[in-house]
Amino acid sequence: MQPAPEGYGAPGGLFHRLHAAAGKDWEAYIWHPFVQGLADGTLPLPCFQRYLVQDFLFLIQFARAKALAVVKAESLEAMRSKAASTLAIIDEMKLHLGYCAQWGLSEADVRTTPEAPETVAYTRWVLDRGLAGDILDLEIALAPCTVGYGEIALRIENHPSRNRVNNPYESWIATYAADSYQAIARGAAARLDALGESHGGEARFRSLSHDFAEAARLEARFWQMGLNAAVKEG
Repeated sequence: MQPAPEGYGAPGGLFHRLHAAAGKDWEAYIWHPFVQGLADGTLPLPCFQRYLVQDFLFLIQFARAKALAVVKAESLEAMRSKAASTLAIIDEMKLHLGYCAQWGLSEADVRTTPEAPETVAYTRWVLDRGLAGDILDLEIALAPCTVGYGEIALRIENHPSRNRVNNPYESWIATYAADSYQAIARGAAARLDALGESHGGEARFRSLSHDFAEAARLEARFWQMGLNAAVKEG
């Protein structure tokens, strides 16, 4: 397993420790066959379309979890940050629908599709962890999505299988490899480090690492849900 990317949290900080402890679960998420298909451009279109639709439905619940972070936030500054993040996700949904349209998916197609079991399992688990725990528990559940997509983009960009010629998924890769998103990913990792210091991360590491790894497993199942569309199509 590769170490956490440079700049993603401090060496020895909570994020690096969680990343290392997740081991094979994190690697299975970061370099899932779905991701490999994005990297070399061989992912079947129905798989990506299935993912796009479910990702929109995922964002609805992710926004709710971010809103919960406003309630759980430990300071006024954190409340402002999480409120802004929630609004950013809601705005992103509009862009997401436009992106879906480029792939032949109308807004009606997207908004009337039922949530897949994998989408329900992941998003409701995140909300449950936030409701049951404190802000650190919630951020642990949220971070693998935010940080993981940044790491995935970096892995794709630096992998020998990277295909830049006529790759239909170039715009997706570029979105998460962009400096703007990388700053978001680094910020999420740094926040875990800070919350680990302020909220007893060392004493709680066993349970936190369990949840971090579980989020990675749920992410991998989300990729697999998209990949399974090829089987249904066939």
